[in-house]
Amino acid sequence: MAQLFYPPARRGDMVENLFGFLVSDPYRWLEESGDACVRAWAEAQDRLYRAHRAGWRERHGWGSLVEQVASFGVSEPPMARGSVLFLAEQLRGDEQRRLLVVDAGGNRRVLVDPVEIDPSGRTGLYAWWPSREGGRVAVQLEVAEQPGSDVLVLDARTGETVDGPLPRARNTSLAWLPGGDAFYYVSRVPDEELDPGDTRLHRRVRLHRVGTPWQADTVVFGGDDAPDHYYGLTISPDGRRLAITATVGPASHNDVHVADLADPETPRFTKIVDGGALRAHVLPRFLADGDLLLVTDHQAPCGRICTAHPDETDPAAWRTLVPEDPQAPLDECVVLDDPALPRPLLLVARTRHGTSALTLHDLAGGRPLAELPLPGAGVVSSLRTNLPSGTHARFSYCDATTPPTIYRYDATSGNTEQEARATTSGHTPEIRSHSVRCPTRDGTEITLFLFTPADDRQEPRPTLMYGYGSFGMPMRPWFLPLAAAWVGAGGTYALACVRGGGEEGQDWHDAGRGPHKHRAVGDFNDAAAWLVDTGRTTPGQLAIFGQSAGGLLVTAAATQRPDLYAAVIAEGPLCDMVRYEKFGLGCTWTDEFGTASHPEQLPWLLKYSPYHNIVPGADYPAFLLAGAVTDLQTGEAHVTKMCAALQHATGSDRPVLMRREPDSAHAAFSASREHALTADILAFAGKHTGLSPAKRNGGQGR
Repeated sequence: MAQLFYPPARRGDMVENLFGFLVSDPYRWLEESGDACVRAWAEAQDRLYRAHRAGWRERHGWGSLVEQVASFGVSEPPMARGSVLFLAEQLRGDEQRRLLVVDAGGNRRVLVDPVEIDPSGRTGLYAWWPSREGGRVAVQLEVAEQPGSDVLVLDARTGETVDGPLPRARNTSLAWLPGGDAFYYVSRVPDEELDPGDTRLHRRVRLHRVGTPWQADTVVFGGDDAPDHYYGLTISPDGRRLAITATVGPASHNDVHVADLADPETPRFTKIVDGGALRAHVLPRFLADGDLLLVTDHQAPCGRICTAHPDETDPAAWRTLVPEDPQAPLDECVVLDDPALPRPLLLVARTRHGTSALTLHDLAGGRPLAELPLPGAGVVSSLRTNLPSGTHARFSYCDATTPPTIYRYDATSGNTEQEARATTSGHTPEIRSHSVRCPTRDGTEITLFLFTPADDRQEPRPTLMYGYGSFGMPMRPWFLPLAAAWVGAGGTYALACVRGGGEEGQDWHDAGRGPHKHRAVGDFNDAAAWLVDTGRTTPGQLAIFGQSAGGLLVTAAATQRPDLYAAVIAEGPLCDMVRYEKFGLGCTWTDEFGTASHPEQLPWLLKYSPYHNIVPGADYPAFLLAGAVTDLQTGEAHVTKMCAALQHATGSDRPVLMRREPDSAHAAFSASREHALTADILAFAGKHTGLSPAKRNGGQGR
């Protein structure tokens, strides 16, 4: 048995009585990542993984194919402030993306290159916020495995640092006041003011004036009564009002607070949306006339756009501008209100059956004016316009064979033109992308996006299926280098739109979260069974892949139906759903999953928790459990505990392997590490499903 070759892992006798449930946790000791015994065991797993990988003779071929289909260049629209463009670019061979500025004459200059700051490639450009006038830009760099994150303020003309660093601003939101001399931002309370080991968010909204020490920054919002809140910030064009969204983790509802900024140091806030009472998402932005534009799923699960007075606290008084389309969930919108236009406009992006549509509306009354042509049946994202006012809107477009491409819509002429695009190193294989509907056990139909070779022969193919199914995140037929490489080798890549995602709006999310999270797992298994039953693949040719909450999805699916799969790849997964709140940011996710501290919710978690549903002697698929050595998002214990439990239990001779990535973070890698991980995933999946990178279509060579 392969089990004999696994590093020995002490199996403890830990059993807890939780509200009458006897919950076994034999590998609790692996949670102590700093312990010498845990380190020694993990290092032995590293050696085991390297030994197995050395036997993947076709890994080099997969790596070559990944390099050919990986995209580089500009993948998202620039931020336009005044006459200056700020854009991120990552060229072939770059480990990290760089921040560039482009002036009115079209001259390009690198403003920030993270690799010049940190040649190791571990430091990445995380976010940037230009001032409204474009003279300054606040930049956030992050070191992958470190919890701190600083904000620097740069002069956009010279690139010189004029302020900072402002510490503890990880995942911040930032809003400049007019003039570029001050901004609001979000930062964590200093560790010395917290109890040792406290990993909750503890965030505060602060006002910073450029040139003053961060220690003097005034706290304007947030307190000890909201330890798990995220805050989003937006300021009115005239700088007279500030809106703050407050969300407990990634919950499905939020509060909205609006303040008058007569004195920016002491804003007076009014809660205009009580998310707990409304149970809805409401995203505000200010219009030029001072009113609020509200994008919300209140009484509209697929989203609608409303307007309201900034002091209005009664949702019944909101005026619907663009009503809900129950068949096309709302994605985003942008206002075009330059005085040069005959009238202010609203550009709206929706997704219908996985395909994006852009419609133009009269901002005053919401009347639809036109549907903008798109280059294909693909995905639109990142709508942006000039500030303080604009006549142009930019957006990113991609599809299964088209890397991200930037388009600019000119509201004065009505024309849409390509402005920039990402490219690949080699020839992108011909891919047929289409969607199908497949039934689940309770009769609900879910969408599967299938990427297949252009010939699409009706025969079983090695198939790699991906899913997520949490936090209302939708699956779309994006351009995916991993999918392009897999299909280029002759396989099928499938995206499963299970309940818990956002493909069909908020109701679809609600149907797969909390007490219903098991439905997401059932949907995924039903989609896999449908692929087998319809002759598209076989259990011996089917691998599944998920990241983060998607890692939870695939490990839970495989522990329930190990007979369906040849291989399982989980990157940064959640596996121990009884203790997930104790690792990383898990304590902020109870709205999505529930909590083991409530007796009525513990059974929800035990029903599908992968770690707790492992059966000794089961004929498990091959498993690759990948994760960062230090994972500040989910915590690394999910990978180690799941690996030890599966290695102990499996009755098959298919390997259970753990791949650890040092000097990285949860789903954040430098380009070379990302390509290496992708090649490993494809090599592992190909080895266990019979797909070879030599079998590539489109005439690609090695």
